[in-house]
Amino acid sequence: MSDPSDFPADRTRHHGPTVKDVAARAGVSVATVSRVLNEQTVVRESTVTRVRQAVEDLNYVPHGGARSLSTRRTNTVGLVLPDLHGEFFSEMIRGVDVAARRKGYHLLVSGSHSDWSEMAAVVSAVRGRVDGLIVMAPELEAGKVHSRLPSGLPAVLLNCRIDDAWSIAVDNAQGAREMMDHLAGLGHRRIAFIRGPSANNDAAERLRGWRDALAASGVPEEGLLYEGDFSETAGYDAAYAILSESSLPTAIFAANDAMAIGALCALREQGVRVPEDMAVVGFDDIPLARFVSPPLTTISVDIAELGRRAFDLFLEAASVREDEMPRPEVVPTRLVIRESCGSHENQRTDQARTSN
Repeated sequence: MSDPSDFPADRTRHHGPTVKDVAARAGVSVATVSRVLNEQTVVRESTVTRVRQAVEDLNYVPHGGARSLSTRRTNTVGLVLPDLHGEFFSEMIRGVDVAARRKGYHLLVSGSHSDWSEMAAVVSAVRGRVDGLIVMAPELEAGKVHSRLPSGLPAVLLNCRIDDAWSIAVDNAQGAREMMDHLAGLGHRRIAFIRGPSANNDAAERLRGWRDALAASGVPEEGLLYEGDFSETAGYDAAYAILSESSLPTAIFAANDAMAIGALCALREQGVRVPEDMAVVGFDDIPLARFVSPPLTTISVDIAELGRRAFDLFLEAASVREDEMPRPEVVPTRLVIRESCGSHENQRTDQARTSN
């Protein structure tokens, strides 16, 4: 779709009342109307009242583009994501959008596909159109992403932590350790892990948490680590690879819910009962996780809330002095226990033993 600015304006078309009409009706200059509308300088209350009354009488709507020229603000924030497909990203967009609308901001969304050239093209395209950026680039080196963003443009890096940048990250490693502790408490020792993409920051941290927990329990990881890429297909394929092993694990921990759902499908095809024969757990708590069969035990990341907090951090970054130190944030996770891990079944068994 072409940008409307590519076409010449139709000078003969009536566009409704102008700022000059408001100025004439209020008996003030155009500059005074602009100052009142943009709340830039102190204007006498009686003048403000006359201008606002004129705006209301004429049903005048300030032109966003013209207003941005005088204020250097667009009231628009850019959200750059590696992809726009899937429940995780739709929830992220929803969270940022709801928070932005509450503050009178519009949202401009684009995908970078975790590619440097596309990232540069997106940033170039939105310059001058946004007041700042929220950038999620989990498969690109966070420090380089930060250094390549335009200086002077407030930016928040999402899902990574950099001490000298405005950033917000999920405590992925701790979440993975908590899931491993839960599975260990249910009696599982051989816990297979389906990892995410090797270059992905979140995947690397979740893998680290799994490894930390295995090391603490003294269980070697050989034969328990399987490749994945965060897709349902990867989880499906990994589950088949797991079932081909001579020594089977008692649980599968997928680095995200999409892969866990793929694994559930493969196990069902092979007649493996979940959780009776093998437990399956995930990470993220996407909306679909509670509706699969059996409902998926997972590590919850409130994705929409993460988006909201990222927008709040952008507002903070935009309001501070340039010499003030950025404030990185780390968002905690939460274990959500459902039926796929066998915890509910164990609880029923324990209750039955107690009653006997």
